[in-house]
Amino acid sequence: MAAQPTPEEIARRKREFREKAMAAFPFELLEAAGDRALATWEQLRDGGHGFPVVIGGDDSLDLLIGPFGPNYPNQRTAAEILAAASTIRHPGDIAAHMADGEAKAREYLRQLLKSRPDAPLPKMIVTDSNGTRELTREETWAAMLREKTPPPVGEWPAEAESLPELSVARTYRGVLPKVYIALVPTDDWTTVPAHLRYGGWNACPLPEYHVAALRSWRDRYGAELIGLSFDRIDLRVTRRPQSRAEALELAREHYIYCNDIVDQGLGTLSALAACLMANDLWEFWWD
Repeated sequence: MAAQPTPEEIARRKREFREKAMAAFPFELLEAAGDRALATWEQLRDGGHGFPVVIGGDDSLDLLIGPFGPNYPNQRTAAEILAAASTIRHPGDIAAHMADGEAKAREYLRQLLKSRPDAPLPKMIVTDSNGTRELTREETWAAMLREKTPPPVGEWPAEAESLPELSVARTYRGVLPKVYIALVPTDDWTTVPAHLRYGGWNACPLPEYHVAALRSWRDRYGAELIGLSFDRIDLRVTRRPQSRAEALELAREHYIYCNDIVDQGLGTLSALAACLMANDLWEFWWD
């Protein structure tokens, strides 16, 4: 049996991978103070040196360059991703793609349960009428195999939640002292996820689905990409939904694209819809 690498060896390999990925990252990087990220983006927007996108701080940069590192799996060119994007109809195709992925995940778990009934399971905590408790093993399996249900619509809130200026320039601790802005050489900003090979992990869609969504929202709501960090996207729109019905339909579309903004964020579709009617900024985030 081969010897396990030492912590020093693991650190060396990570350092070498980062150096090679950074050397292969093809876009010019500029720095800006976190509290000046949007203002700096606006200054660069019409500078004629590529489309600017705020990509977050050091941690985000380290992760975003990963797809440009050596031996990264499933590498595709921007042209290949854009060819795939051209065949996607948003939002119908992303809804079908997500549903198919969830069905395959449930089937994988069913087969795992058959072959390894004693497989270790994640700890799941719920709060119900009996208080906060940890699910039993049987309840955990049932929860993991349960088909996903639509999110609650909820009551329309008395006041919509306001959003911070740029989520990619913030953490839970506050505004980042420094962010990076990548200059992507394109006249079509909707191609940025393809150029950055962005997505395809956990519930974050593949790059082509990001491109298709951005093109649809550009055409319908005048959306424009401002920030794209490892796990967040910030858009700014020139047209908000004009009615509650339109806003709720758009909220359902956002939920298909990024369920965390409801499931782990606003809680209901109505809360998200009200937010979309009250803000020019849209934010998405994936765990």
